[in-house]
Amino acid sequence: MTTKSVLERTTANPELDGVTADIGLLIIRVVFGGMMATHGAAKLFGWFEGAGWTATTDGFDGMGYNPGKLFGTLAGLSEFVGGLLLVVGLLTPLAGAIILGTMINAINVTWSLGLFGKENFELGLLFAAIGAGFAFTGAGKFSLDAGRPWQRPSFALGAGAVIVAVVAAVLTLILKWLL
Repeated sequence: MTTKSVLERTTANPELDGVTADIGLLIIRVVFGGMMATHGAAKLFGWFEGAGWTATTDGFDGMGYNPGKLFGTLAGLSEFVGGLLLVVGLLTPLAGAIILGTMINAINVTWSLGLFGKENFELGLLFAAIGAGFAFTGAGKFSLDAGRPWQRPSFALGAGAVIVAVVAAVLTLILKWLL
């Protein structure tokens, strides 16, 4: 038995080897999307030991996002809907854009605290990167997007989703500063 024959036997399943990236996307999508949806549900409904809508909207008022009812609801819905879309793999470039735009605002709130240390923007940056990544990769074969033109988005579609996210985030920040 040679090293070459052992390697050939361990890598000789092209059918399964062809879906490894899709399995990876499925795992990340379901876990990350599920966590985002639970964050949104906690903000909107008080589920998962969350603060609920009233406390969330009061918190947004306190962060300068006035009216808090508008911005708190928008943040909760973005996390909830964006997360659910990722879980099922539907409109994944849009779901990535929703998460990215929301996290840009979260980073704005925590920017002055720095990247490292207590109460920083580290998680917001991580979540934003995952959202941007999904805008470019799509959901993969194991999703409701499978077979649709955006299953594996083109560069233009991925870049367009990121641009939409950045524009929406900037408009939200402008509204925050104007209202």
